[in-house]
Amino acid sequence: MIEYIEGELVQRTPTFGVIETSGIGYIFQTTLNTFESLNGKKRVKIFIHTSIREDAHVLFGFSHELERAMFRSLISVSGIGPASAVAALSSYKPAELQTAILHGDVASLKKIKGIGAKSAERIIVDLKDKMGGGDANFDIFGAQSNTLRSEALRALRNLGFDQRKAQTVVDKVLESNDESISIENLIKQSLKSL
Repeated sequence: MIEYIEGELVQRTPTFGVIETSGIGYIFQTTLNTFESLNGKKRVKIFIHTSIREDAHVLFGFSHELERAMFRSLISVSGIGPASAVAALSSYKPAELQTAILHGDVASLKKIKGIGAKSAERIIVDLKDKMGGGDANFDIFGAQSNTLRSEALRALRNLGFDQRKAQTVVDKVLESNDESISIENLIKQSLKSL
């Protein structure tokens, strides 16, 4: 499995990108959120999800681990394939999807191309518990940012901030920064938004 590819972004469209590393160009399908975050960047790190089917090997690329984690959660739901997950993450940021799922917001999920009422309800039923429903120890997102996110959430809770609001703000800060953000900067930037 490929965790990520770091290299030069040689092509970028709203639906796919090409990253070159060591003389090899890798094409990956992507979301509008990743497309927008790659604007103006030449050297990038793309987090990869590999889909192996009978007829194709497809790479899905994301500029943040958080987005890839939400993609993987969505495709774990019966009836939700990669195309629907990409559509969902092109319509909403991961933190917005998480909020919609935790609040049981079927109407928001139904706005996503390819997701009807039954699929939206299935997403909520299958993922709400995985997302903790407000559980202080909840962490759906990635390995490295997991500890960073948990520490920031714990600090914000200790300062008296609401868990759900803190989760949304911390996730937005993590999405808008690279993976090397320090815990201090993560908390400072989150406090500015709370």
